Amino acid sequence: MRTKKNIKLGLNPISRVVFFVLAGASVGLYYLGFLNIPFLVLSLLISLFIASSIHIADQWEKAIILRMGKYVGLKGPGIFFIIPIVDKVDNYIDQRVRVTDFKAEQTLTKDTVPVNVDAVVYWTVWDVEKAALEVQDYEVAISYIAQTGLRDTIGKHELAELLQERDKVAEVLQRILDEHTNSWGITCQNVGIKDIIIPQTLADAMSKEAQAERERRARVILGTAETEIAEKFAKASEQYINNPVALHLRAMNMLFEGLKEKGSMVIVPSSALDSMNLGATGGLISLAKSNEP
Repeated sequence: MRTKKNIKLGLNPISRVVFFVLAGASVGLYYLGFLNIPFLVLSLLISLFIASSIHIADQWEKAIILRMGKYVGLKGPGIFFIIPIVDKVDNYIDQRVRVTDFKAEQTLTKDTVPVNVDAVVYWTVWDVEKAALEVQDYEVAISYIAQTGLRDTIGKHELAELLQERDKVAEVLQRILDEHTNSWGITCQNVGIKDIIIPQTLADAMSKEAQAERERRARVILGTAETEIAEKFAKASEQYINNPVALHLRAMNMLFEGLKEKGSMVIVPSSALDSMNLGATGGLISLAKSNEP
């Protein structure tokens, strides 16, 4: 796999205008009799020479200039001139932030679980000269390094770490990429883990495990609540043990709360009535309820 160089073939709009103006002037002079055919041909060649010396680089680009095959510098952005035949624009390098997708398929984690991981890296060329001279196809190189680094990172982490700590895994992978690409004049600004796909059987087992864990936590919370309620009742009993009047009033309030809704019925054990001294009170309440229309 090899990327194509960003070469702008043909004349740019300014070069075309310059060529047609100079060529038109030469043809006009020929028809007016100021030029003969040899000079007309020479004039057209000079027009093409001048037009082909004009180049344009976009705002986000730098042009790599080679003179007789040797690097002589960068041009752009904007309009710039070269010496035709002697000079050559070898490539236009884009300095914007670019995105590269990469993946690791069927890669084993530290706990020997096969996973498929999709990731993305955001990178940019900060030194055009190094990117042009130090590496042949930096886009392909970044893709391969990212894929290799992702596989190595997966092999050093367990599945739980990959699923729960994606940001940390991405930071480790970014450092690996920066170590390799900084010498090329390229920096990796950010790495993101898009998706982690695990076998379906393992996903089902993890789902059951999570459900069991939620049930266990619910039972623990319920048991804790029962313990706290028992502690509160124990403290309340200490308040009522030497204060029968307060216990009696509390019992009356409980019966009132239970009977305030019309047609409600409260069943209280006789032992509770005796302990709270509510035998007579209960009889009066029952008699009042029976006499209701």
